[in-house]
Amino acid sequence: MDRMDHLEHLDKHLVEELAQVARETVRDELREQSRKQRRTAMLYAASGAVALYAGGALALALGLGLAAALPGWAAALITAAILGVLAYLLRGAAHPKHPHDSAAGHVAGGAPPGGLGMPYPPMPSEPPVRPDLDPGGPHHRA
Repeated sequence: MDRMDHLEHLDKHLVEELAQVARETVRDELREQSRKQRRTAMLYAASGAVALYAGGALALALGLGLAAALPGWAAALITAAILGVLAYLLRGAAHPKHPHDSAAGHVAGGAPPGGLGMPYPPMPSEPPVRPDLDPGGPHHRA
């Protein structure tokens, strides 16, 4: 009996060691993936910041170009109007107004809040047929 208790203790110890190794492996893998994702996110953020400054410089250049022929206030007003129209068009491109263009289908009453799609699964037009009750099935004997 004493020997069985010893083997049981070894099994528990082995299971604990395997669980610890698995936890460490998963932790290292997650740490590596998060490091890569963090780097990617920082590069996207830096890209956005540089694009924002580039857009500001472009707007300034447009305003100064218009100011050569117009008063400063008129050039600034025209530049602001152009940027407003551009922002409106970009917003429209991001949020299409025609939901029936998608291949997902149209739901009566609209989609649920949050845009998760259909609020419930679609109902089939006919009830399912059980193969064991189908008289024309492959196991039918005449």
